[in-house]
Amino acid sequence: MASFGRSLMVMPSLMIMPTWSVSLLCVVIWVVGSGMSSGVCRVEEGTDPRVMMRELKGTCSEEDRQALAVSADDVLAALQKGRGVALKGAVLTGDLPLDRLSLQPFEPGLVKHPDIVERIQAERVSEVRVIHGPFMLEDVEVQGILATHLVKPGYIVVRGPVSLRGSTVRRSMDLSRMVILEQADFSGMHVGHEGFFIRAVFAQDADFTRTAFGTHSRFHQALFMGKAVFTGARFEGLAELLEVSFAEDAEFGRTRFLQGTGFSGSRFRKTLDLSGSRFEREVYFRFAEFQGKTDFHRALFRNTVDFTDARFQGDADFREAVFERPGLISGIDLPESGGKGGPTGRDRDFFLLLAILAVLWLLLLAVWKRKGR
Repeated sequence: MASFGRSLMVMPSLMIMPTWSVSLLCVVIWVVGSGMSSGVCRVEEGTDPRVMMRELKGTCSEEDRQALAVSADDVLAALQKGRGVALKGAVLTGDLPLDRLSLQPFEPGLVKHPDIVERIQAERVSEVRVIHGPFMLEDVEVQGILATHLVKPGYIVVRGPVSLRGSTVRRSMDLSRMVILEQADFSGMHVGHEGFFIRAVFAQDADFTRTAFGTHSRFHQALFMGKAVFTGARFEGLAELLEVSFAEDAEFGRTRFLQGTGFSGSRFRKTLDLSGSRFEREVYFRFAEFQGKTDFHRALFRNTVDFTDARFQGDADFREAVFERPGLISGIDLPESGGKGGPTGRDRDFFLLLAILAVLWLLLLAVWKRKGR
């Protein structure tokens, strides 16, 4: 009764407080409570039985992340049961071999895209593996190998969106022969070793913005049916984009190719943007077909550039492009404005530095003369 009496004594004091004070008090209580709960590292799981959801929240140390890691075996088990997967901020341990998914008969209604149906049927593929839902590993540390392992003709059809945005694959990633029917987001991810997308199909837009590829990348005979965005990407190893079909715009602006690069046999139906890109080693466009505008504005080529038997049906913009070894250009006659043999980016920086130093010297000289008077 005494405590109840004290509570009654407090209530009038709250009642006489201004409305804004009560509201402010409620906000402070909510913020403090939220801060306390958000500071604890924890895993939140979704309630949708069709999707395996794991999201790491709160302030998590490396020890916390390892202790709350998700096993690749659990992910594979969920996929085998026909569930989608959505992980965020987690650590994924163990290898994830997607070729262990069960086969099912291929029916054209499964993909509903005539071009994809034609590709699959042309290989006489009668059975495929299917992921019924999203396949999302966002901001995830993938410690094992993520691979389809489809050496023989076959495909894995993903009926939901695919996202590895911001994730790090410590070892190799092989998503060859994966058919992604919805949006594909690989932006900001880092692949430690090989990154393969051989004969992969992207039915909608594919985003590789600022993606860092590792020792070897292969997109051989991949099909991009939507926009392909590689803006600001970095290919640290050999980059093979051979016989790739780009149905919509292909954006490679400000992309860095640090080793040998091949676009030979690829077809660009619309705009190809390579403006500001840098090719540190050899690059080959042999037999490539450029049906739309091609933009090499301010691109830097440090070694061999081979356009032998390439076909340009649209405009090609080589303004301010730099070819450091013009004797190694073949298959194309560049206009004078193409920058053939012009100064490199480092040369321009050096000349700019000299100009700044000269201006500073003139200013100091003027000040010294004025003091002398």
